Amino acid sequence: MTGLADQQWFSRASAPRVGVVGAGGLGVHHVRILRDLCGDRFAGFVDENPARAAQVAAQYHVTAYPSLDRLLDDVEAVSIVVPTTAHHAVASVALSRGKHVFVEKPFTVTLAEADDLLQQAERAGVMLQVGHVERFNRAVRAAMPFIDGPRFIESDRLAPFNPRGSDVAVVLDLMIHDLDLVHTLVGSPVTDVQAMGVPVLTPQLDIANARLTFANGAVANITASRVSRERLRKLRIFQRSGYLSLDLAAGTGEFFRLRGDFDPMQLARAPRALEEFVERVVLEAPEGEPLVLELSQFLGAIAGRNPVAVTGAEGREALEAALRIVSAIEQAHAKMRADEAAVSAAAAHEGAARA
Repeated sequence: MTGLADQQWFSRASAPRVGVVGAGGLGVHHVRILRDLCGDRFAGFVDENPARAAQVAAQYHVTAYPSLDRLLDDVEAVSIVVPTTAHHAVASVALSRGKHVFVEKPFTVTLAEADDLLQQAERAGVMLQVGHVERFNRAVRAAMPFIDGPRFIESDRLAPFNPRGSDVAVVLDLMIHDLDLVHTLVGSPVTDVQAMGVPVLTPQLDIANARLTFANGAVANITASRVSRERLRKLRIFQRSGYLSLDLAAGTGEFFRLRGDFDPMQLARAPRALEEFVERVVLEAPEGEPLVLELSQFLGAIAGRNPVAVTGAEGREALEAALRIVSAIEQAHAKMRADEAAVSAAAAHEGAARA
């Protein structure tokens, strides 16, 4: 993943004819970026809200199609940026027409839907990429060359409330970014999940914490909230060779590691200044808007210049982890309710006995 901004993923001459489905808060950026990347190879977009479609068409001087079918008539590939509940339906139509598909995270609502799309893409022989944009974050790109068997990862992703994405639990809306990152960094399947969360402003979970244990022994502690006063996106990675601290919001990071010429036995003899045995490495990577890099890579994969960055199978893995966390939270809530009912019943029985 290093050096993405330096690589020519595709040329306009080889770019597919592409369009966007959904021009809401995130979709409009797909419209903007694909228009700029593809030039006249960008066909346009479709949005079910006529007023929104007219606004985006006028603002970006692009074509708003009257229907999904009409858009699919004119393109080889689509970027799908609609509510999660519609991912499967829209992607199914595109895949049935033999189109390459980029679909934003979370991949789908259920694993059955994900499996169906994977099978459709395989039968059609087309590319299917899932939009996990944090893989293209500058801090993540800078950190990847230094990753060496993480043993413990701590992730915090906090944000003020935003109605967009609130149709699903915060685990599927925000935490899934970090689930994909952690799985990419650890490279081992999850074997155990412990989690808790609560709904605050919506019927769905608005804040959640999960502790994941992986088959190789690594552990990750992940917190996500969409009801916070502050914005925070930080990732801390602990491994034998050192400690990485990433600020995903700023796209910056640091790596602290033991100096190669330092003898740890010296610490047993007398206290030493931290700088004498710890080296601080500022993590750097080329500038680049993550979504631009992600969509450029999708276009490059279609052109055969590079592999798919986040395959449908990898999108499914992140979804499976998220659904396991939601299930664990539901089970924890059920146990709490059962325990409370048992306590109430015992208290009522004791009161009746005394009477």
